[in-house]
Amino acid sequence: MNFLCISKWLTYCVVLIGALNWGLVGAFDFNLVSFLFGQTVFSRIIYLIVGLCAIGYLILSIKDRLDCSHYEC
Repeated sequence: MNFLCISKWLTYCVVLIGALNWGLVGAFDFNLVSFLFGQTVFSRIIYLIVGLCAIGYLILSIKDRLDCSHYEC
C-alpha cells in the first residue's frame, strides 16, 4: 500500500466516525463527543480533525478521479 492509499483510508474512517456522531445527534439528540469529553478544547480539536479529514478525503477522491488510476487497497 502506498501513502495516498493509507491516507485515504484513514481520512475515510475519521469522516465515517464523524458522520455516525451526526447521525446520533439527528436521531437521538445525543452527541457522543460531548458525552465523552464535555465541552472542552479537546472536543473542539476532535471536530476540527474530522472537518480537516473530510476536506482531505474530498481532495484525495478528486485526485483519484483526475489521475484515472486505481490504488490497490
